[in-house]
Amino acid sequence: MRDPLRHFVSEFIGTFALVFVGSAAIMAAAQANSPYALLQVALAHGLVLSIFVTALMRISGHFNPAITLGFVAARRIDPMMAGIYIVAQLLGAAAAAYILKGTFPDAIVVATRDGGQAISLDVTATQAWILEAIATFFLTFAVFATAVDQKSPRVGGFAIGLVVTVDILAIGPLTGASMNPARSFGPALASGIFEGQFIYWTAPIVGSTIAAVLYDTLFIRRDREPVEHGAIET
Repeated sequence: MRDPLRHFVSEFIGTFALVFVGSAAIMAAAQANSPYALLQVALAHGLVLSIFVTALMRISGHFNPAITLGFVAARRIDPMMAGIYIVAQLLGAAAAAYILKGTFPDAIVVATRDGGQAISLDVTATQAWILEAIATFFLTFAVFATAVDQKSPRVGGFAIGLVVTVDILAIGPLTGASMNPARSFGPALASGIFEGQFIYWTAPIVGSTIAAVLYDTLFIRRDREPVEHGAIET
């Protein structure tokens, strides 16, 4: 019982932190009408992910259902453990979103959809789907290249946070750069606005799965770790 519980709590805390800081950064930038909003939001997401992946990667460190499902596809996590991860991620995201909804000014919460993402009118649904899939491919590829591969450089969550930062800088204005179904689900649930959720779920899952299987098959040459192992690192 202890092992699943600590994985659950780890995923809950990490995802809570990501949604809390990421959504709060969006709402704070909107409230201040900041001309550097995109940079602020990108750095907030990247830094909080770097910190909590580094802090918790010994135990888990996914904080993202798309990454967890990528691990399932690469046979690096047991499906039952993956289910525990995803439930914890969704609950952590929802808890953070509801706390922000209850603490930020109502006008800002409404204007920003509780710090959630939105698809720009300048792109089609297909274009947004492709952008989200590619961005998540980069994220999962970085996870495998820096945290899973035994021969990878030991840089903690720094590189993973950097990928999130540059992805947001690249496609944030067009899709919100979710790369994470839980990140999008929490604010959507709290705000009651579920626009774009199909894209925010399917595109990251597909992109992550392709990256995980590709890296695991082509770049890693070693015996597989036990499927019951839930941690992000070997």
